[in-house]
Amino acid sequence: MSPRHPSPPMLQGFPPEARGDARVLVLGSMPGRASLQAGAYYAHPRNLFWPFMGALLGAGPDLPYGRRLAQLADAGVALWDVLSRCERDGSLDSAIRDARANDFRGFFAAHRGIGTVLFNGAKAESSFQRLVLPTLPGPVPDRRRLPSTSPAHAARTAEDKLAQWRDAFSDAGISLR
Repeated sequence: MSPRHPSPPMLQGFPPEARGDARVLVLGSMPGRASLQAGAYYAHPRNLFWPFMGALLGAGPDLPYGRRLAQLADAGVALWDVLSRCERDGSLDSAIRDARANDFRGFFAAHRGIGTVLFNGAKAESSFQRLVLPTLPGPVPDRRRLPSTSPAHAARTAEDKLAQWRDAFSDAGISLR
């Protein structure tokens, strides 16, 4: 008899950080282990998300978490993940199994001003296309994949990634600092 391997734990994501006047939605795939433990988006110390938000919107890691979220909201940026829950060992997107999507139909109905969705990496984009897009009625916001801010994705320099994030926010009409 072969040994049984336990299933990875079912993980639950976070609610959206969004005001009714949001114009841009930034989507990750699913919070990693450090974020889930901290109860905060992009909590891994080597993730570039908050340093990028500091450079672009004044929402850097030096600010308390609640103030960072307020800075994003003031700029018209909402934050969420494509997946509401999944199984995963560790934090890598490649380990995600049995994924379930968040309720984007309800989200977009409540946030009609969102004209652009920015994906933080390829897994967020592919999960959205596979699990969400077929369920949405009518026209959907413009969508753009950006290089992941995760420390696991180091194929591009931080400067190159930041330039792409800057261009995406600028193209979406977000005022940069």
